[in-house]
Amino acid sequence: MPKTQPPNGKRMEREQGDVNTTPNRRKYWERNLSPEARRWFEEDARYFLHQSLSTPVLNVLSGAEGIYILDLEGKPFIDMHGNGVHNAGFNNPEVIAAVRRQLDEGLTFCPRRYTNIPAIQLAKKLAEITPAGLCRSLFCPGGSEAIEMALALARQVTGRFKTISFWDSFHGAGFGAAGIGGEEHFHGGLGPMMPGTFHVEFPNYYRNPWGFDREEDVDAECLRQIELVLGREPEMSALIGEPISAAPVIPSRRYWEGVRDLCRRYGVLLIFDEIIEGFGRTGKMFASEHFVTPDVLVLGKSLGGGILPFAGIVTREEYNTLQHRSIGHYTHEKNALCAAAALAEIEYIADHRLAEHAAELGAYALQRLNEMQERHPLIGHVAGLGLHIGIDLVSDRATRARAVDEAEGVMFKCLEKGLSSKTIDGNVLTLRPALVITREEMDRALAILEEAIDEVEGGGSY
Repeated sequence: MPKTQPPNGKRMEREQGDVNTTPNRRKYWERNLSPEARRWFEEDARYFLHQSLSTPVLNVLSGAEGIYILDLEGKPFIDMHGNGVHNAGFNNPEVIAAVRRQLDEGLTFCPRRYTNIPAIQLAKKLAEITPAGLCRSLFCPGGSEAIEMALALARQVTGRFKTISFWDSFHGAGFGAAGIGGEEHFHGGLGPMMPGTFHVEFPNYYRNPWGFDREEDVDAECLRQIELVLGREPEMSALIGEPISAAPVIPSRRYWEGVRDLCRRYGVLLIFDEIIEGFGRTGKMFASEHFVTPDVLVLGKSLGGGILPFAGIVTREEYNTLQHRSIGHYTHEKNALCAAAALAEIEYIADHRLAEHAAELGAYALQRLNEMQERHPLIGHVAGLGLHIGIDLVSDRATRARAVDEAEGVMFKCLEKGLSSKTIDGNVLTLRPALVITREEMDRALAILEEAIDEVEGGGSY
């Protein structure tokens, strides 16, 4: 097995997920990797660069379908993570069929300076389904690049360069995306990043640092921070954030209306990163529909149908003013194969009313989790919208001390019982299943979760 200690005794950040350097991770490997899986695991560790959130990996997969991932022995896991690409389910047959048709038609790659019908149809579809006023698209291979296209657009449109984003946010690993991100894990050790990046607090009502009890007071303080930066720092181009954070933390509509009003007053573009939350995840096709319409909407992950890497931005007609520049000069800008997958994904979500299903099943799951909270002191707080749910585990409800070790124990116990999820901020278990999950499957997942919590609360360490 590979070494799992960070160099020079440096602490591994857990904001974006469970790291692979803990004793429990080593126990999981020892208990669950078959001889064949161990052989491939060691090959993976030998040839890939090591990262705390990547290689060495958890396990070796042989397949994925619907809500499940399967290991080499065929053991299924209800996957509550999926990297956010699986809204219509893994290997969705209609998406697969669309990709096969496009392959058979012989148009997959499309060189720049040309276009193709699937790409045009996708841009038209996004203009139809995104919030009113958003109608111009630009595509690229991944979310980081889409974020950077949005930032470039804001700079070009405003003639300014500074940004406001949020502490603890993640917008991608590219220099621009990591530069505005609020996690040291992704920009530490890289030296100077993007100039003029300012960060403010996100309105976390359960864990606000001021001890406020009322949401209104948290909102007011967070808006005060934004206005303070806007008033003191000229040359501000954009404010960028997820409408709902990855944990999730769910702001009030009042808060985002206040942010939008400040952006308008100071001539700043509002950019929403919906790479995770878009395409039905929160109970509406786009999370911004719960709040306000941004100036730029950033999409990714499920846009590729869970099969191909694809992302992009959708913005307003009034910002279609850069014919003298190229802010999205990507080789796969109008990839016909990716566009076909995206169209099939969007059509499946709409035809099968998966956003509505996410709203209904998410409300049911939250009710079950709130009932579970009454039985388990380890559960300090439950939050969610649609099938975007987080369970904040605490060692003391009064102090809200993060139960990091307990959360990791619960996560690994769930894995061994057939439920895959991840932790954020060390102690928040996140549940983001494919939107095709049924109530019966959700019941099974929640039963596994409660069984694992029972064992940890009873003193059963992993």
